[in-house]
Amino acid sequence: METLANYAAHSGQSRGRVHPEPAAAPRSEFQRDRDRIIHSTAFRRLEYKTQVFVNHEGDLFRTRLTHSLEVAQIGRTIARMLRLNEDLVEAVALAHDLGHTPFGHAGQDALNACMKEHGGFEHNLQSLRVVDVLEERYADFDGLNLTFEAREGILKHCSQLNAEKLGAVGERFLQKQQPSLEAQITNLADEIAYNNHDVDDGLRSGLIDMEQLAEVQLFARHLAEVRAKYPTLNGRRVITETVRRIINTLVLDLVNTTRANVESSGVQSLAEVRVASPLAAFSPELLDEHRELKRFLHRHLYRHYKVARMSAKAGRIISDLYTAFAGDARLLPPEHQARESLEGARAVADYIAGMTDRYAMREHQRIFAVEEIYS
Repeated sequence: METLANYAAHSGQSRGRVHPEPAAAPRSEFQRDRDRIIHSTAFRRLEYKTQVFVNHEGDLFRTRLTHSLEVAQIGRTIARMLRLNEDLVEAVALAHDLGHTPFGHAGQDALNACMKEHGGFEHNLQSLRVVDVLEERYADFDGLNLTFEAREGILKHCSQLNAEKLGAVGERFLQKQQPSLEAQITNLADEIAYNNHDVDDGLRSGLIDMEQLAEVQLFARHLAEVRAKYPTLNGRRVITETVRRIINTLVLDLVNTTRANVESSGVQSLAEVRVASPLAAFSPELLDEHRELKRFLHRHLYRHYKVARMSAKAGRIISDLYTAFAGDARLLPPEHQARESLEGARAVADYIAGMTDRYAMREHQRIFAVEEIYS
């Protein structure tokens, strides 16, 4: 295996864990992080949490679990080409959506509105809360006790007010510094994954079509390549051949641009990465094309009336559940009643955010459907 670059995050030089533990040998510290994430309850729940489409709408649409695995695969490829720490990238990728609500962004928006008077709700902060506090697996501490580097990678965004409450992991937002390159490339691998796989799912669902996408430069260019090479190809293979070429183009551009940025900056250590400008990036030309694709998806897929209807239903379910639980804690399961007595609205948000799509729908039915009165 190729030696890690000097500016990579080296496991042996980690800033450590909140609760000190013996070495993980023969695993590295970042391998231990990854393994703990994979075995967590929150990770398993991702199988039944929405990416764009509600889980029960079809077996082949992406979920938060399949999305996280795809981010990890893309991230590891980029990390290897840049001689960065693949294990750290994988850990951050697998954990980045652990705090997402059911029903995707519609669920997050609804819960954020409910929590407006209590600090709001943001899924990156909730992902950190999951690994720091909410997972219950170990006798010696709450959470998963991940390394500092994994935790900072999970926390992609943070307001100054929240950063002030988070101790060391929030300092970079106050100091206007950057996380590791591993965290930076995982963030962009996330964008590559969800944009291109939302194209795939959007086409599969029939909510967008090839004629519309042919007007998007990034898609049109790669579609032309496929049709030129395989003139008789049709059906889903045209789509998958096009999408995989787009992903490859974005990955190679990200690698080449980031490598050039690193070389021109002269960084030689992780400490220097932190005080430099962001180094992981697409080239200006490809960034424009990527943004055009994102705008297309927002306009034609995420705002499609069928998706809007699903989002409206999801928002009502989340709002109804929050109102019911916040208004009468006796409706919560016993273990969550105990937490609500200590943490109030935040404990209610934790319970709702931890639900899968189908569990949230069942809870809503149990509480509000008359036919469920004796269940």
